[in-house]
Amino acid sequence: MNLNSRLFDRIRVKPDRKPTPATDHVHCDFPGCQAPGEFRAPQGRLREGQYFNFCLDHVREYNASYNYFNGMSAEAVALYQREDLIGHRPTWAMGVNRSGKTFREEGDEPTGTQDPLGMFREGAKAARAQSGRADERRRPRHGVAVLKALDQLGLDEMADAAAVKTRYKDLVKRLHPDANGGDRSSEDRLREIIRAYNYLRSVKFV
Repeated sequence: MNLNSRLFDRIRVKPDRKPTPATDHVHCDFPGCQAPGEFRAPQGRLREGQYFNFCLDHVREYNASYNYFNGMSAEAVALYQREDLIGHRPTWAMGVNRSGKTFREEGDEPTGTQDPLGMFREGAKAARAQSGRADERRRPRHGVAVLKALDQLGLDEMADAAAVKTRYKDLVKRLHPDANGGDRSSEDRLREIIRAYNYLRSVKFV
């Protein structure tokens, strides 16, 4: 290889970049604290995406008292949790489009066909009516959150308020530590039962 070739004259070597100076540490946002704020903590509701910077001691203190739902009523919290199941997006009932036209509505006959006696229109009307009744039977009676709470209690969607109350009392008596000689192994299950029942009360199911 000839290093004196004119081809090497076009080669340029980029010099090393100068090291970027280290940025100053962010201080802890706790009033009067000068320690580095190495830990982020959310600022709270209505300020999503914004964070405080705290040192280790103050982030622990902040997290211990943090409550996203602070200032919200029980009904507002229940509504938020219900909407959180669907990501707070608008929803519509499946297969429902009130502005749309159904197949073969009156005067909507396919091209090239004639129905002077209205036989096909009547049949289509009857089929639509039967389909509507079937849809009503298939449509769930309650929302997802209510069905989930009922499932926690071991009930299905056909359960009424009286059945929920009876089931709740039975489960609380059975799972409570006092009824099990102080055994606390079923406390988590008991909490789930109480949470499900309180939710059903908040939505006026019970």
